[in-house]
Amino acid sequence: MPMPHLLRLTRDQEIRLERLAEGCGLSKGELIERLVAEGLTALETELMIEGAGLRRAERSIDQLLRESGLGA
Repeated sequence: MPMPHLLRLTRDQEIRLERLAEGCGLSKGELIERLVAEGLTALETELMIEGAGLRRAERSIDQLLRESGLGA
């Protein structure tokens, strides 16, 4: 079952996403899909390699968002 397309971004995140989409020639939707896919892959790899628990996973998601420019 596909997930609903609900995403809440701050104004700053929206501006950054628009600039990044324009800079790389992708639509915002394509860019978000790519960021999510790459973030999921990185997180899965980290969890498998390090055997990290949920607490570590939560920090990793926050870190991935900051590194992608979408986090606070």
